[in-house]
Amino acid sequence: MHLAGPSELLCVRVLPALAPLVADGVQLRVAQGLTEPLLGEMRAGRHDLVIATRRPRGRALASVPLADEEYALVAAPAWARKVAEHPEADDPCATLRDVPLVTYAEDLPIVRRYWRTVFGKQLTARAAVTVPNLYAVLAAVASGAGYSVLPRSLCEEHLGSGRLVLLWEPEEPPLNTLFLTQRPGAETNPDVVRVRDCLRTAARGW
Repeated sequence: MHLAGPSELLCVRVLPALAPLVADGVQLRVAQGLTEPLLGEMRAGRHDLVIATRRPRGRALASVPLADEEYALVAAPAWARKVAEHPEADDPCATLRDVPLVTYAEDLPIVRRYWRTVFGKQLTARAAVTVPNLYAVLAAVASGAGYSVLPRSLCEEHLGSGRLVLLWEPEEPPLNTLFLTQRPGAETNPDVVRVRDCLRTAARGW
């Protein structure tokens, strides 16, 4: 069966959850990418299941909420110290003006949403570094390139080890709902049903 979704989610959450099924004989073909292209490929019959970062438009593709993903504003310890020592330390929008922003897309979708949701402001910063994916963002930020907003699941280990530091802790961190989307007719494949049910069960603990 064919499964697709964001690369970081596949590696951090999905493939570990599905490992027992693979050991039990389920054959997986996994693809990574952005939601819109993946859903287009699903409509063309390429994927059986897609983990989407938004609910598909229309009724052609059935989808159910899978999990809520939390986002965190982070930087390496050296930058975090500079931010904490800033004269306007209680205003993250001011303290981060001179800190380089690292992102995976020029239009800064995750960071813009964080600013709008948490600070109620429009982001005015431009990216200092643009890299291909969130793994590269994580590596660059942990190496001291600047700050970014990352899925908590992706940077949890770095936060725990001190390689990254939270720059702000909102009372309600912004969440993004992930949707498990299924191609029409895919349920005739028993492996699709097994993978779908396994992901829905595993996602309760994400």
